Amino acid sequence: MDNIKSKVMDQFGKHAEKYVTSELHANGADLQTLIEWLQPQKTEIVLDIATGGGHVAKALSPYASQVIATDLTKEMLANTAMHLKPVCPNVSYVIADAENLPFLDDTFDIVTCRIAAHHFPNPHDFINEVARVLKPNGSFLLIDNVAPKEKHLAEFINSLEALRDESHARCLSIEVWRNLFASSHLQVIQSEYFKKTYTLPSWIERTANSQEQIDRVNQFIFDASEESQKYFNISYENGVIQFLQIDGWIVMCKKEC
Repeated sequence: MDNIKSKVMDQFGKHAEKYVTSELHANGADLQTLIEWLQPQKTEIVLDIATGGGHVAKALSPYASQVIATDLTKEMLANTAMHLKPVCPNVSYVIADAENLPFLDDTFDIVTCRIAAHHFPNPHDFINEVARVLKPNGSFLLIDNVAPKEKHLAEFINSLEALRDESHARCLSIEVWRNLFASSHLQVIQSEYFKKTYTLPSWIERTANSQEQIDRVNQFIFDASEESQKYFNISYENGVIQFLQIDGWIVMCKKEC
């Protein structure tokens, strides 16, 4: 198994409860956008890849026939199931690698993946698997952090994420994602670029394993170039970093028939 996947299982296994209760993950406006764009039907079967705290599965559950929530990390999935089972009886839970899904071809009407793909070391394999398990004309909706097109800004945010979270692989640019979709016959139907605001102390502490790691992340941000500070809208209060903004993207594709 890729080293990054081992780190994902270790990281999310230790911090599973934090992702269930995270305000950022649980209450994002993108969850409502997801429902509005997908328009799920009661006859449809949904696959939620890398479900994490199960927020997408929970949001889609009332509108779909069945939701399969998958995650690479057993502890994360078990914790999510404990929270969701009493309120979402049509959600099932499967341990699965996003890059090697244990499902037959043309199985799902809808596939989703929210705030997780930047942990996947082989995004080309991930998109190939999405296209394989999706029914013809089925919908795929991806929400994730994305890298700016400027190389030095992309390197800054990916280096910062790797310092903060050892399970981070890479944020891709929108252009790279579009090329991956096209290579797997997924046609972009609708997309929206946005900025995500993070409260720094809680954002760092959610994944940090030591005070030393927290200090390294803060120092990296302090040392950022003026251009990076401005682009990511890094703000301070009494010399303490308070907020940072990262590029986000929500995109819906259709599988070509």
